[in-house]
Amino acid sequence: MKFPFSRRQSAPAAHVRLYLSLVDQSREPAFFERLGVPDTVDGRFDMIVLHVFLLLDRLRGHGERAELLAQALFDHMFSDMDQNLREMGVGDLSVGKKVKAMGEAFYGRAAAYRTGLEEAGDGALMEALRRNLFRKADPQPAVLAAMVGYLRRESTALAARPLEGFLAGVVVFGPPPSVPAATMAG
Repeated sequence: MKFPFSRRQSAPAAHVRLYLSLVDQSREPAFFERLGVPDTVDGRFDMIVLHVFLLLDRLRGHGERAELLAQALFDHMFSDMDQNLREMGVGDLSVGKKVKAMGEAFYGRAAAYRTGLEEAGDGALMEALRRNLFRKADPQPAVLAAMVGYLRRESTALAARPLEGFLAGVVVFGPPPSVPAATMAG
């Protein structure tokens, strides 16, 4: 039976599908369990920032449609952050300040990751990851090297994918890096 006045659920817009995929990849347990990314609000935020940065970096400089998609993705990310802060009980008067600080953190991390990816050596990228992703944790060099390899691999893979897939809301990442158990963060 059809209901003539029922509302159809439309598929989420491309930027929403992309964001959900980025969050899913960011929540892969291996990042937290094997690689020692802190499983905290900050650690999860930094994993999302890392993946959103990779996609925004891919979209940068590829025309108006890519720029509009990048802006919609960025806006959706911070709308989601605002909503999550409210759900965690952050007061209305503090949410704006916290979201502004998160935005500044995003821009700082994005600049550091972009600089690191553009350099031939891994030192700048390792330091950016140590400072931002691992924060107070002290990851082993093999863990940092694995994460640097992951960022470089995923950046290269995203660059090789056609723009049309992203515009359709599809992004695919490879698996998180693996490191020998003896080199776990600690």
